[in-house]
Amino acid sequence: MSTPKSKIEAELLKRILVLDGAMGTMLQQYNFSEEDFRGERFKDYPSPLQGNNDLLSLTQPKAIAEVHAKYFEAGADIVETNTFSGTTIAMADYDMEDLVYELNFESAKIAKEVADKFTKANPEQPRFVAGSIGPTNKTASLSPDVNRPEYRAITFNELRIAYKLQVEALIDGGVDVLLVETIFDTLNAKAALFAIEEVKEERNITIPIMVSGTITDASGRTLSGQTVEAFLTSISHIPLLSVGFNCALGAQQLKPYLQRLSNETELYTSAHPNAGLPNAFGEYDESPKQMQQYIEDYLKDGLINIIGGCCGTSPEHINAIAEVSANYKPRLN
Repeated sequence: MSTPKSKIEAELLKRILVLDGAMGTMLQQYNFSEEDFRGERFKDYPSPLQGNNDLLSLTQPKAIAEVHAKYFEAGADIVETNTFSGTTIAMADYDMEDLVYELNFESAKIAKEVADKFTKANPEQPRFVAGSIGPTNKTASLSPDVNRPEYRAITFNELRIAYKLQVEALIDGGVDVLLVETIFDTLNAKAALFAIEEVKEERNITIPIMVSGTITDASGRTLSGQTVEAFLTSISHIPLLSVGFNCALGAQQLKPYLQRLSNETELYTSAHPNAGLPNAFGEYDESPKQMQQYIEDYLKDGLINIIGGCCGTSPEHINAIAEVSANYKPRLN
């Protein structure tokens, strides 16, 4: 194998890396009110702000830092920035497009400070920050209007511009890797990857890129209709660190698709599944122990290099995953 191009790749050669769990699940425990979301700075803001989790990096930074620290304490090697909705497209819901650069920059800075603290305490286990780049709430491939199949709510170029701003801010804030995640429409992802390549070229820098798609249901396809193999082919023109799947399914349901992915790619592979499937109330019931058993099946079959949790997962889930991952060697790509 060639010489590792980054610190994170050097670690991937040695061991399975553990990604953090859900940010939303953790923030719910704080029961933040509208006033908490607003803080002093936005107390007179004209739009309702409750539910804008990315904003908490500015109004409740201590809580965000606490969540990152809890995941590191649980054994995570990588935490994701609190920027899942950090584009002008998603922030338009709260009339906060102007804050996008600051939101991403501050989120990256908070996560990096916590990561550095943990690395300093234990240099044998360096900790990393992944800049979380979500899919936005628009899709470039599909029409949101069944009566107008030709209509698109967003263009590739609009997505590219929005992602570029997010990428610049995340890099400026100090992230170690960029994670284009929860991809339900590969065209959106291609716009994000195009934007990343633009920034890399303009700044003459390299930064590792992780890509994580979403298989929406038992059809084994993404929302825009791609199979595992088609998704992989669509993003293979970009130099990537890893490719994987997250969200939508629990670890048990995700396994067959991960198996196919692992067989088809020489990239590092990643997975951060949900804590099972949502119950009738939209909550996730899978215990850390159950999830650990399903993840162990991945490990026994040598399917993954990076493993974490998505919706419904907590530091307890990540701790159970880290515990079992330590007993296995990383997948050979």
